[in-house]
Amino acid sequence: MKKQLSICLLILVASITLSSNAYTSEDDVIKVVYHADFAEPRRVSAMITSINNMVTAYQNDLMEYDVRIVFLAHGIRFLTTDKLEGTPFAEDQALAERRADLLQRLTSLQTVQGVKLELCDITRKGIGLDKEKLIPNVNIVRSGVVQIAHLQHNGFAYIKVE
Repeated sequence: MKKQLSICLLILVASITLSSNAYTSEDDVIKVVYHADFAEPRRVSAMITSINNMVTAYQNDLMEYDVRIVFLAHGIRFLTTDKLEGTPFAEDQALAERRADLLQRLTSLQTVQGVKLELCDITRKGIGLDKEKLIPNVNIVRSGVVQIAHLQHNGFAYIKVE
């Protein structure tokens, strides 16, 4: 009886362990979309820190991930060195002071961590910003909110840093 109970307990522990790790199978990819439509550099900094912590944890656990940041409205400020003068998204003192650091950190997320940066084309066209003025490898999407909805429909978790 004790041996049967021990075997049942061992099977139970093994099944719990296996089920808790099931989401790490080769077929599964952790999918997360961050919504960036804000103007404040401190929020972008907090978002970058959050994403870096997230993908580092996934990498440490050998988990595959697809993390994207969809920029729209004021978020465009963080994907260019253009001051966007004469637009609702014009550079202010806070951005001027932190732009270089934020661009470097975003580029690092993109190139080192594999995070995808996506920009709403409605926003870009609305202010007449040439694609060439964006940082490299930004994916242009037709509409930021449509892209976010599409990604959520396809299983992406939604995060917006406050």
